[in-house]
Amino acid sequence: MNNRPKFKITFNSPAVLVFALACVAVQVLNVATHGASNRLLFSTYRASLANPLTWLRCVTHVLGHADWGHLLNNMMLLLILGPMLEEKYGSKNIVFVMLATAIATAVLNMVFFPNVALLGASGIVFAMVLLSSITSTDGHTIPLTFILVAVLYIGQQVYEGLFVADNISQLGHIVGGLVGSVLGFVMNRNNMSRYQR
Repeated sequence: MNNRPKFKITFNSPAVLVFALACVAVQVLNVATHGASNRLLFSTYRASLANPLTWLRCVTHVLGHADWGHLLNNMMLLLILGPMLEEKYGSKNIVFVMLATAIATAVLNMVFFPNVALLGASGIVFAMVLLSSITSTDGHTIPLTFILVAVLYIGQQVYEGLFVADNISQLGHIVGGLVGSVLGFVMNRNNMSRYQR
């Protein structure tokens, strides 16, 4: 009789995996429509507040990506950090972090950069980078690792925003990092880890 353990693939991180699969589906649609779907539904920019699509794009812009390279870079970090964070905080809290990041980056982009279309999951990735650096805090301490990560990641984005001309939204990265930091401290302080009572 064969008593060797059987291995099976598990859907271990539903929020992160569904988000990643949605990003891939949106990129396939973007390629099929020659960018029209991204312009209409999956990028955010200043538009009439009376248009319902303006509000929809405040959430859906994180699903759109400029190209496959942009998507793959974001998905690699998301799939490394996301499952660990979802394991600790639960799917609902991670979805809330994603939504808060999407809305905050969209609103600030519309206010400060009215002529710039923003898309991609970079803000969510930065939220997860900063959130992952404070997962071991008890809510009353500030880990040195968090300070170092914040200085390195946020500092780099501030520098690049001021001195580097590129097609990257440093504002989205900074806002994502700030959202991840604030919500991380709130979740830890309120014992919102799924393993705490």
